[in-house]
Amino acid sequence: MDAVPSLSPLSMKALTWHGQGDVRVDTHPDPEIQEPTDIVIKVTSTAICGSDLHLFDGFVPMMKEGDIIGHEPMGIVEEVGSGVTRLKKGDRVVVPFTISCGHCWFCEQTMYSLCDTTNPKPENARDAMGHSPAGVFGYSHLLGGIPGGQAEYLRVPHADVGPIVVPDGMTDEQVLFLSDIFPTGYMAAENAEIEPGDTVAVWGCGPVGQFAIQSAWMLGAGRVIAIDREPERLRMAKENSKAEVLNFEEIDGPVHEHLIEITGGRGPDRCIDAVGAEAHAANDAQALLDKAKQAVHLQSDQGYALQQAIMACRKGGTVSVPGVYAKTLTLPFGAAMNKGLTFKMGQTHVQRYLDPLMKKIQDGEIDPSFIITHTAPLDDAPQMYETFRDKKDDCIKVVLKP
Repeated sequence: MDAVPSLSPLSMKALTWHGQGDVRVDTHPDPEIQEPTDIVIKVTSTAICGSDLHLFDGFVPMMKEGDIIGHEPMGIVEEVGSGVTRLKKGDRVVVPFTISCGHCWFCEQTMYSLCDTTNPKPENARDAMGHSPAGVFGYSHLLGGIPGGQAEYLRVPHADVGPIVVPDGMTDEQVLFLSDIFPTGYMAAENAEIEPGDTVAVWGCGPVGQFAIQSAWMLGAGRVIAIDREPERLRMAKENSKAEVLNFEEIDGPVHEHLIEITGGRGPDRCIDAVGAEAHAANDAQALLDKAKQAVHLQSDQGYALQQAIMACRKGGTVSVPGVYAKTLTLPFGAAMNKGLTFKMGQTHVQRYLDPLMKKIQDGEIDPSFIITHTAPLDDAPQMYETFRDKKDDCIKVVLKP
């Protein structure tokens, strides 16, 4: 009798980081249950996040060649650890990008992205930040070096705390963004402390900005102003998210002065920086210097959107920062202090928002699939990273199908 050939240990396709501007679909060992609280899912949809571009462009430290990236996955449960009680094989689940234990002090306060226990390499983060936040899928060894979700299969630790089961009848496209960008936009609006009738200014009309705009309306904003320079993003903000739009390349003078002028001299009540570290600015001397620093990977003091938000925000207002920053910034902090501004920021406590936002989708209050502009097989991921980064073909959000 012929021997049954063994399966190759390198049997899963996954998008792998090989250096700045170099991601490839390689083969890797299939993930396995490592702890009783793990599950393994077969990924059915996974998205490219704007923060993945920070990895692609080399802005985030402690990446290693061979790292599997991606942190916006969903799929079908294939294997279940002996300690998992909430999920079973065959369940269809969305997986939050943050990994949380559920029992540390921070998780008990529902600050899931600050979990004390899930970064397996906390010393890296402590050296850079003073403390370690939660581990994150597919996002550098600063946050654990945990294999990510742009792959055919994914091991999910602490499965009773993270994934949410998808109700029957809902498509991947409706629920996928519960993994990150919908809760991130919602928490950004919540952090802005919006009161009924407030004027809210949102910098950045990418996916997080679009969800921040829609969430601002949900929380009672009376006026929302969206700021960007990309026509297709401004068009989506106007047509889908019902915001007033401002192309900062088409106005004379600084953005903050224009915003103060169009709000009767007061400034927006709440400002949201949904751009983060790679904000664009006019071609002034400081912007050119920052671009030169980026080219040689020096510490860059960007933060144009955040600078503008501080200067524009009304006295006593709130600045919310969901945009990702990894380095030291130069900010007009004297203005913030003297204007009495409140700052709220941080990675998203995704698990806190899963149930209420799922209900909003089920009730028809929002259909998150509006954000998708491109769908492609996993094999096309390297090209789609370039398309997304370079904003080719009006690209705003890419969904990959392993």
